[in-house]
Amino acid sequence: MKISDFPWLGDRSLIDNTVHNSVYNKTKRLIDIIGAIIGLILTAILAIPIFIAIQIDDPGPILYRQTRCGLRGKTFKIWKFRSMVIDAEKQKYLVKNEVEGHIFKNSNDPRITKIGKFLRRSSLDEFPQFWNVLTGEMSLVGTRPPTPDEVEKYQPYHWKRLEVKPGLTGEWQVNGRSRVTNFEDVVKLDLDYQQKWSVLYDLNLILKTIIVVLSCRGAC
Repeated sequence: MKISDFPWLGDRSLIDNTVHNSVYNKTKRLIDIIGAIIGLILTAILAIPIFIAIQIDDPGPILYRQTRCGLRGKTFKIWKFRSMVIDAEKQKYLVKNEVEGHIFKNSNDPRITKIGKFLRRSSLDEFPQFWNVLTGEMSLVGTRPPTPDEVEKYQPYHWKRLEVKPGLTGEWQVNGRSRVTNFEDVVKLDLDYQQKWSVLYDLNLILKTIIVVLSCRGAC
């Protein structure tokens, strides 16, 4: 799936096919590969206790995958440790969206399991995404990958945020997470990242992410 698959955007001439220069940076890709390998080793170690905890709390699959939109709107399957009940997507319409704009979030989502709350608070639910980083669908640092139903509602300028690969972490995760309640603020953070980007800036965001995760600051 790509831009041409979204006819509802109207005048697609307003949307170009350029990508950010970070996409082809070899140093950034090398950091992604090294980080992904380390992350997957940690994921493998954590998988057994997490699997046991999930089976005790809400028996079912340990992993959950969802379609997301990545670079220039191309779709891919994102992986997570399951933090919600099995039929969560079917129950989404029952949950109130607390965020303004083209993003869905509820701080007290009833679909989240007990172990799921811990996984999200500690960010452990996102560890399987290191596989997405290793395969090149994501980067360690980038933008939050939106769902196709969110992208359907995009205005042309919103597509600017998809000129970089989606990231396991980024400006939004470090500077707010649950405190950001407006999609336009997310877009602003993503565009700020593109302007500030450098390999050193990525490394700085990775360090900040580690601090945020260990302190559980800003977690949902």
